[in-house]
Amino acid sequence: MSPNSRPTSDFTGECRTAVAAAEAAGALLRSRFPDGFTARPKGERGDVVTDLDLLAERLVVDRIRADFPHDRILAEETGDAAAGDGGARTWLVDPLDGSNNVVIGLPVYVVGIALCVDALPVVGVVHEPVTGRTWSARHGAGTYGPAGRLAPAPRPPSPSGPLLAWTQGHAVGRHDPAARALRHTLELRSRRLLQLWAPLVAWTMLARGDIDGFVGYRAEAIDLPAGALLAREAGVALRRLDGRHFTAGHTGPDTDRSFVAGRPEILPTLLDLVATAAAATASAPVLSPTPRPR
Repeated sequence: MSPNSRPTSDFTGECRTAVAAAEAAGALLRSRFPDGFTARPKGERGDVVTDLDLLAERLVVDRIRADFPHDRILAEETGDAAAGDGGARTWLVDPLDGSNNVVIGLPVYVVGIALCVDALPVVGVVHEPVTGRTWSARHGAGTYGPAGRLAPAPRPPSPSGPLLAWTQGHAVGRHDPAARALRHTLELRSRRLLQLWAPLVAWTMLARGDIDGFVGYRAEAIDLPAGALLAREAGVALRRLDGRHFTAGHTGPDTDRSFVAGRPEILPTLLDLVATAAAATASAPVLSPTPRPR
């Protein structure tokens, strides 16, 4: 199914289930923030997981499984939590996007849920526990928030540059030359470059029109479909770094998940910035990581 094709269902029931599950998980998270949880390291790159991640994930997975027992569910912490015979239907659950923020007491975190059909998003829901706000989108039906349908008005470019957000996947190394060049160029040429440790927060800001653009490099698959659907249904244009059409699926290698997203009037500017970074990468010497002292 292509982003412009018509779905075979309006997915109203699926969206209702996702909203209810996200808001229930949000109530749990809010009741335990900022100090009612434990945390431990996750992986070798500085990430963390809390018991809140696991509790919220179990709640969301159980809600989805109860309503759609034959669908596959991929969850952030437990992986393939429920693989039924749902065929092309896969739910993606990020029960706590922003765990690192929670651990340091920063109230920037959300719950994200998506339903993908044939690997492309048809339902996306993001709930913000701190404010109690929820945003939802269905393929071809627009994006909705607390005040109704989102339709951010175009705004003239700022003389000090665009307001942007940045994300990169967990597998991206500190010395990755493309990531370094992209971040450096965006920081130099933007009014501000937000690095929120919670990509779904950036996606909702973009859908609302609070920021001008969002650039991702080898983004994580679990939260990309929900956020990208919210943005696209609110009128945001998405492209690959080279300007080609971008499909926000959850399958394939992370090298297929680098993107530039922005409102149509600013997208050419963002693509120019990315092209500048690509040229700098091509001409720069290869940097080797500095050896750590033994």
